Amino acid sequence: MATDLSHIRNFGICAHIDAGKTTVSERILYYTGKNYKIGEVHEGTATMDFLEEEQQRGITIQSAATTCPWTRSGREYKLNLIDTPGHVDFTIEVERSLRVLDGACAVFDGKEGVEAQSETVWRQADRYKVPRLCFVNKMDKLGASFDFSFGTIKSRLGANAIAIQYPIGTGPEFQGIIDLITMKAFYFKGEKGETVIEKDVGEDWKDIAEKWRHDMVEKISELDDHLMEKYLSGSPISEQELKDALRKAVVARTCYPVLCGAALRNIGVQMLLDAVVDYLPSPNEKPAVEGTDPRDKEVRMSRPHDKDAPFSALVFKVVSDQHGDLTYIRVYSGTLTKGTRLLNPGNGKKENASRIFEMHAQNRIPLEETSAGNIVAVVGIKDSYTGDTLCDADQPILLERMHFPEPVISMSIEPKSAEDKRKLSEALGVIRREDPSFRSHFDEETGQTIISGMGELHLEIISNKLRRDMKVNVDVGKPRVSYREAITKKVEWVRGLFKKQSGGRGQFGDCQIHLEPYTADQAKADELDFTENIAFENKIVGGSIPKEYIPSVEYGVRQTALTGVTYGYPLINAKITLVDGSYHDVDSSQVAFEQAGRIALQEACAKAGAVLLEPIMKVVVTVPNDYLGNITGDISARRGMIIDTDDRGVVKLVTAEIPLSELFGYTTAIRGMSQGRASATMEFLEYRQMPKNMIEQIVEEKKGKDKK
Repeated sequence: MATDLSHIRNFGICAHIDAGKTTVSERILYYTGKNYKIGEVHEGTATMDFLEEEQQRGITIQSAATTCPWTRSGREYKLNLIDTPGHVDFTIEVERSLRVLDGACAVFDGKEGVEAQSETVWRQADRYKVPRLCFVNKMDKLGASFDFSFGTIKSRLGANAIAIQYPIGTGPEFQGIIDLITMKAFYFKGEKGETVIEKDVGEDWKDIAEKWRHDMVEKISELDDHLMEKYLSGSPISEQELKDALRKAVVARTCYPVLCGAALRNIGVQMLLDAVVDYLPSPNEKPAVEGTDPRDKEVRMSRPHDKDAPFSALVFKVVSDQHGDLTYIRVYSGTLTKGTRLLNPGNGKKENASRIFEMHAQNRIPLEETSAGNIVAVVGIKDSYTGDTLCDADQPILLERMHFPEPVISMSIEPKSAEDKRKLSEALGVIRREDPSFRSHFDEETGQTIISGMGELHLEIISNKLRRDMKVNVDVGKPRVSYREAITKKVEWVRGLFKKQSGGRGQFGDCQIHLEPYTADQAKADELDFTENIAFENKIVGGSIPKEYIPSVEYGVRQTALTGVTYGYPLINAKITLVDGSYHDVDSSQVAFEQAGRIALQEACAKAGAVLLEPIMKVVVTVPNDYLGNITGDISARRGMIIDTDDRGVVKLVTAEIPLSELFGYTTAIRGMSQGRASATMEFLEYRQMPKNMIEQIVEEKKGKDKK
């Protein structure tokens, strides 16, 4: 039986690494009755961290989905929960989860407050317009401070945060939670905190609770004109009025309620579940999903969150399985019955949803059908990957795709035998299907396969997966930075002539191009395709090049840009405009015009001031005051630039921008400089031009590697 849409909540748990996301998820599974015991991350028994690699490292690597029930005020709700990773190398997992969720719970460490990766996931949630709750976890940690963490949510994230709970004590003294809306104190008793005891607020806590409640009522009143009138006139405001106004504001993303607890000590998670039901939106409270007509991309379309509307869903994850790939989908509209034929409007392929499953981490519950608002996994989908739309073949719609980050680091892998070579090709295809932030290609010059990803850990886990899970014996090279080429000035009327006419049928292709620096924003404004950060525009008039050869010129320049023009690295942020050319009635061919495009781009880059760009990382180092000098000196030695230094009690938070090439083995290095007391997080910031002397050094190194 289909659940009423208003009783469904699709939400995710996301945060900085080590804030306690998976621990919160495990408590949710226990209290909702989905699990009979609590799994622990530190013991390698967490349900949501079911990969061997996750259990060994104690971190989440891939997002895991589950469905669990929760009863609130006598009504049963269906919670579709996704636990996401915190490590920046797996940011694609957060990205694709947020794309399909209706709400999220951002978890913060009660001692650290907002950390580097907290800001990243918050920005990702902003991009996809996801309403959020904030949960300040680890209030039992020595040095935890709700006031400090709450302050960082407002100052660092610029969020309109409203505290609706306050902790009774902090650190080892943390005992329970004051609900500022009901002004009641809650304590969690029993072996697993399963018994929630409600009491009046003790005298010791009354004054501070009254102060925080006053601030909360004032903040909520500002969100609602009717409540503002009552507040200014001194009229009493009921608990229900506060909750209704808060819910409306959360759905509209004009405020973010802040709760607190200690998941490891089993305090506060039941109240977090109540808040998910009370404040996060159901699917029918979200705007109708937007898309375009696949037959005419200019025509905007939408689908209501309704089980009777034409079917539409978005693929947000593909997991390879020996019994057939599991394709995770978010159903936005309509109903899907198992065995239904669907259309992928992006590639025109027909798909067959032979089986449907409700997922609980790696366990599956078979379903006969599913409808709008649900997150399920489907078996039988062959040609649809992350970001693709699946829809009713008679009433197609193409939903907005996702944003995939560009890889910043690469390394070579070489199979040990002919059999391994065959298996490697297959295995890389599987990993590419599962992980859109992973790339691989075969380097013709060196005879090596190059894999690229988001960081050292990302590539390490992929190489482990190849060896251990896929049984491919490979030799792995050292990680290398993925540099990019760019141009600094515009050049016009550059000719590419490809001519081979020595008896018999020859080859003739001739084109002229303009080449100029270009950005994604410009491409969006000009409505040009910016695939691989290259735009191509055809401005041929009068048929100087026949229409059938123009795609060949585009293919030629795009392939050349991809493999590198001046320094052997992909060219980005450029626009190629085809302006003129000539052809031969007999000797012209598609291949000839591909070659002409390639020659034209090479000639143009030689004149356009080509430079090399390197990935710059935003690095946040937490370091005790005693070792600050060591760390800042080392940052300068690594060509880094210190952006900010922030006091956090006895430690300093140093934010710096450092080239990725200088950061290999950085975590080990800073531990050595601080007797193991400093730690760092890093995330990709942008590509930036390299100093000229460094470019020469990189080019020489690349030449040396290519000769080997």
